[in-house]
Amino acid sequence: MSATRRISPLHAWLLATRPKTLSVSFTPVMVGTALAWFESGAVSWLPALAALLGAMLIQIGTNLHNDAADFARGADTPERLGPARAVASGWLSAKTVERAALGCLALAMLCGIYLVWHAGWPIVVLGLASLISGWAYTGGPRPLAYSGLGELFVWLFFGLGAVMGSFYLQTFRLDWGVFIAASMVGLLAAAVIVVNNYRDLDSDRVIGKNTLAVRLGRQGSQVEYGLLLFVPYLLLPVLSGLTGMKLGAILPFLSLPWAMNLLRRFASEPVGPPFNGILAQTAQLQLAFGTLLTLGIFL
Repeated sequence: MSATRRISPLHAWLLATRPKTLSVSFTPVMVGTALAWFESGAVSWLPALAALLGAMLIQIGTNLHNDAADFARGADTPERLGPARAVASGWLSAKTVERAALGCLALAMLCGIYLVWHAGWPIVVLGLASLISGWAYTGGPRPLAYSGLGELFVWLFFGLGAVMGSFYLQTFRLDWGVFIAASMVGLLAAAVIVVNNYRDLDSDRVIGKNTLAVRLGRQGSQVEYGLLLFVPYLLLPVLSGLTGMKLGAILPFLSLPWAMNLLRRFASEPVGPPFNGILAQTAQLQLAFGTLLTLGIFL
């Protein structure tokens, strides 16, 4: 099994950050900043960069904590179908990975201190909620990922929180247009979690990890994945009506065939290693959707 192969420490740390899905934290900051430019005609780049760095550090910290916590809870077994994990594979110790996770969250807090200075108390609320939830995703007595709340967490913090927070840092206000955009980005991010949990459904059920996929079953999860992929496209006309943007609400439709192909593969391919590719491509779809939306805003 691939988990037994020897790799360098640097490669182990890179894999532990889960680089194929890091765009999930980049995309919402990009979209929120672009929407702010559309409405105000200007961008403050330092707050935007601090928000991007903070969001990515929270995601990396959450991923590292997840790596160590899942191993401790017995979720990363040899029967697991997903990519090899650093702690379960013996590449890195759980204690070292936990310390790195705390370090990432501490650095994110430093970014947050600057952002609080820039934008005030609303960022305090968002920052603390993000940090606490990043730890609680697989930590504490009732981890979010083990209680069927993973998709909700991602929609809230890598959709609403990141997009609306980035917009607020630029404009110091919020509106319904940015809420719709944030919802679209967050729904596509949540679809990434669905793929992960659908792939691991059988092994998660055995250890009592009650993800939403375990609760819904295979067919219910297929419906959930389809909704998360396609509702964002249905919301594009709503975004156009609220903001007045035209090209920005049209260009994302170029990624619709990709979404249709992903749903076909999700529903038809046997559960196994190919789902690792579907997971990575779902994250890439979110990035493509957000990039096309951003390009349409700026053009």
